[in-house]
Amino acid sequence: MLVADRLQSLQPSLTISLNARAQELRAQGIDVTSLAIGEPDFPTPAHIREAAKNAIDANFTRYTAAPGIPELRKAVGGYFERQYGVPVPPESVIVSAGAKHAVFNLAQGLLNPGDEAIIPAPYWLSYPPIVELAGGRAVTILAGADRGFKITPDMLEARRSSKTRLLVLNSPSNPTGVVYTQTELDALVNWAISHKIFVLSDEIYDQLVFDPAKAASAIGWFARYPDLVAVLNGVSKTFAMTGWRVGWLVGHPDLIKKLSALQGQSTSGICSIAQKAALAALTGPMDCVADMRGAFQRRRDAAMKIINSWPLAVCPQPDGAFYLFVDVRRSYAGSIKNSTDMCAHLLDKALVSVVPGAAFGDDNCFRLSYAVADDALKAALQRVGEELAKLAGK
Repeated sequence: MLVADRLQSLQPSLTISLNARAQELRAQGIDVTSLAIGEPDFPTPAHIREAAKNAIDANFTRYTAAPGIPELRKAVGGYFERQYGVPVPPESVIVSAGAKHAVFNLAQGLLNPGDEAIIPAPYWLSYPPIVELAGGRAVTILAGADRGFKITPDMLEARRSSKTRLLVLNSPSNPTGVVYTQTELDALVNWAISHKIFVLSDEIYDQLVFDPAKAASAIGWFARYPDLVAVLNGVSKTFAMTGWRVGWLVGHPDLIKKLSALQGQSTSGICSIAQKAALAALTGPMDCVADMRGAFQRRRDAAMKIINSWPLAVCPQPDGAFYLFVDVRRSYAGSIKNSTDMCAHLLDKALVSVVPGAAFGDDNCFRLSYAVADDALKAALQRVGEELAKLAGK
């Protein structure tokens, strides 16, 4: 079948395909624990669900404006003022069908064919394809476990070219959980600004940062350089609302107008009911978020205790999100030559589904999510450890 050239090299998400394989094994009666999909295992808080029900009862089921309902755009601005002390006007906000949709729109709105986007690796697996679908070129820079998965301005400078148009930052990170300090983030953004390179700061996990670490944000840089900085966020991770598909981008009002026109020709406004739910999330109590964050930190600590006992494995302790990115390259031998082979082996032998690091730009590692029940997490990690010990001959 004839398809457009831009789709020829596009691959499905490995996180989705591996989860599908785990589901197939379960259908055969095999007990598989999936640590592959990155979404909270908690229910959406009750007051948010109630807001959605009320929207339905009030017949709030019609089309909305392409950039989002006014009260939600205002609430997004209020969020940044409360959390970071930086007011954001509604005209600088566009609400999209999830944060991924906002990234896609931004790439379409910024990149011309041949433009380069610097993407630090390990990276969220959708960044490079989104850049390439916009006609750009993804330039990746790997900072592995030996660097704590953190890049520096010098590393960025080494890959800068006359075609560099965009720098994508993500803290807390998917897949590593690494959290840049505000000083570290400022240094990266300052480097980009000094070279007139646009910065996208993906802060979708900013409420999932564990004490004593603190969330860092580029929103202050947006306030000073709105023509060169955009900040991404949404409700999916913070409020356990992955399926509601509500994300947003903060950018220069002129850019937001252009992206609204683009969105108007693709999805138009997103689900009206989901927008009312997101409004309730942003304007309601945050104690539910603190509870989830506490559970994730507890699971992180329990998982790290087990992983630190694994032979030949290295895993810098993350300060946020709900992922662990484990370097297992020293266990590669025989038929296991890379992270994909390792993950297939663990699914077959340990009955645990994790994601190959190759999907995130680092083939030395695999990613696991600890957004699962405590007991299931511990049991799965024990089984993985047993298989790694066998591979290490211990």
